[in-house]
Amino acid sequence: MRTLSIEPLSKAAFAPFGEVIETEGSDYFMINNGSTRRYHALAQMQTSAPEDRAIVSIFVARTLPMPLTIRMLERHPLGSQAFVPLRGNPFLIVVAPPGDAPRPEQVRAFLGNGRQGINYQRGVWHHPVLALADDDEFLVIDRSGAGANCDEHFFGEDEQLLLRHP
Repeated sequence: MRTLSIEPLSKAAFAPFGEVIETEGSDYFMINNGSTRRYHALAQMQTSAPEDRAIVSIFVARTLPMPLTIRMLERHPLGSQAFVPLRGNPFLIVVAPPGDAPRPEQVRAFLGNGRQGINYQRGVWHHPVLALADDDEFLVIDRSGAGANCDEHFFGEDEQLLLRHP
């Protein structure tokens, strides 16, 4: 079983999977008579049909025991999905490029620093939210509309991956 190495989350490293939502290194302009910096359009929500809507939700997630065996990944073929931590806690991200099925050798793991969010592009394979603090909260922006928008892929026993976080 291959153990995933956890990479720091950065815009360049995460670009094949989506966007990192953060103010660090991002352009802004001043609004509200100069009292507020607006970091504009840090991510673009994707939907597959004109009648789809972007919706905002809050997920409250529990931690999973570590080390964690990665047995499955999911994808959303009809819309992107963004996660923004609300309590400032670091969290883990496990992803694989879009395709018919995720390939274990292409799976990567990242550590968000608690001040960064992520936006998975349509069709990017990812593990469900991986909180590192119990009852952690995430603002989630994703698609609402007709059609099945969650595919799951379960790895065979010889394809499963191990995720360790200290």
